[in-house]
Amino acid sequence: MTIFTSPFKNITLRDVTITERVLEGLTERGRDAMIDGPSGRRVTAGELTDGTRAVAGGLRQRGIGPGSVVAILLPNLPEYFLCFHGAAWAGATVTTVNPTYTAAELHHQLQDAGADILITLPAFAETARAGAEGTAVREIFTLGEAPGTTPFAELMGPPLAEQVRVDVARDSLVLPYSSGTTGLPKGVMLTHRNLVANVDQALSVRAIEPGEWTVGFLPFFHIYGMTVLMNLYLAAGGGVVTMPRFDLELFLRLIQDHRTKQVYVVPPVALALAKHPLVERYDLSALRFVFSGAAPLGAPLSNAVEARLGARCEQGYGMTEMSPVSHVTAPTRGRAGSAGQTAPSTECRIVDPATGRGLGAGEEGELWVRGPQVMTGYLNNPGATAASLSPDGWLRTGDIAAFDDDGYLFIRDRLKELIKVKGFQVAPAEVEAELQSCPGLADAAVVGIPDEEAGEVPVAFIVLAPGATIGADEVIAHLSSRLAHYKLPRALHVVDAIPKSASGKILRRVLRAGLVG
Repeated sequence: MTIFTSPFKNITLRDVTITERVLEGLTERGRDAMIDGPSGRRVTAGELTDGTRAVAGGLRQRGIGPGSVVAILLPNLPEYFLCFHGAAWAGATVTTVNPTYTAAELHHQLQDAGADILITLPAFAETARAGAEGTAVREIFTLGEAPGTTPFAELMGPPLAEQVRVDVARDSLVLPYSSGTTGLPKGVMLTHRNLVANVDQALSVRAIEPGEWTVGFLPFFHIYGMTVLMNLYLAAGGGVVTMPRFDLELFLRLIQDHRTKQVYVVPPVALALAKHPLVERYDLSALRFVFSGAAPLGAPLSNAVEARLGARCEQGYGMTEMSPVSHVTAPTRGRAGSAGQTAPSTECRIVDPATGRGLGAGEEGELWVRGPQVMTGYLNNPGATAASLSPDGWLRTGDIAAFDDDGYLFIRDRLKELIKVKGFQVAPAEVEAELQSCPGLADAAVVGIPDEEAGEVPVAFIVLAPGATIGADEVIAHLSSRLAHYKLPRALHVVDAIPKSASGKILRRVLRAGLVG
């Protein structure tokens, strides 16, 4: 059995919480550590530290601590840090929620995670109240005032001086939700050790200078933004300029104004950096590295970014179940089309999915990963956990990949049917279930197709019920009230029947072949 190891020195695993680790980078209390991009509002390291302890104190006064779950439904704001790390400092578990979720999607996550309180914005209060109905959520806090909610300011309590004791290797710190191919999103159980190890793994390869600023549009509810921006940058003594939503012109202005050296993006943003005319209006001369993740970035686009900006365009690989980084490119050590090399203290295998036989360099098979950043399992789902994690700790990624002779990883395809839209996962089965609930439709199937801007987009095939005359606009209207916008099909194709195997499984390859054939 061939095991691919890291070319980088192993890290030392530490018995600290993620908040203790991040606060190590906030000891210079007077320096600015976070800036709200649209308004320019600045928050110092001392304010982040004190605010975290005050939130933790308020949570403890309300009985929130070990065994409790705090749900955060917020865009990227400096207050996100206080909510996340205040809950962690109090010993609670955090579940991070996509702010674009509908009430039905929010309800599922709150119910599955067992959330006790929810923190959100007044603008989301109506969705929050509807989503929390019938769950264990007993109080909703808003950053401001909204009917039926408690102002976030009232959550602040006497500062909690010390971290509430937790088992850093076993207790779940955060429950981000990751879609699966067989149904609704699953809660990924990540511990303090998972996140601390991943911060240290990444920083040992890609150093961040104290005082270095980056622009954080990658959402903090997603593991990429959570680990690589909010936690990693502040743990290293850097600073983050937050963007509540992506806006290319603001993004470029913030890079220019803050003399940003490194930015972390997804392929659609890399495409804009390579081709959009707005780029020419801004001084991006301080930029040295553009690092892309969440979905594969092709060599032609990577080269185009480098040619236009004069900055290195590099990429890594990971997934929510790995906190997320398992492969990273060291500065100036990139290889065109590669997702990087194996992160420190991480092992990999390439396994033939048909036979289970281990494969060597240059051979394609399913990528398996083992390391301190790998999740403990899926919440309330032992079957899915057993299907993804081997008894000896190997995570089956579901991605077809190969290593070259120098240990660079190349992602070829996916075993899983997940569709990645701008880095976000869309489960075909979830969209199909909503389509099948639409009056006038008899059956449906969803596949992903390549898209230059989004990486992939979902496309639906529908079978009309006898005598039905429902149109595409009505179908999309039905879905829009039940699914986040990025899950909506970009096209609807009416077919006589959905091709299926003898066991009833949808033959997606047949549907895709019809699109290109």
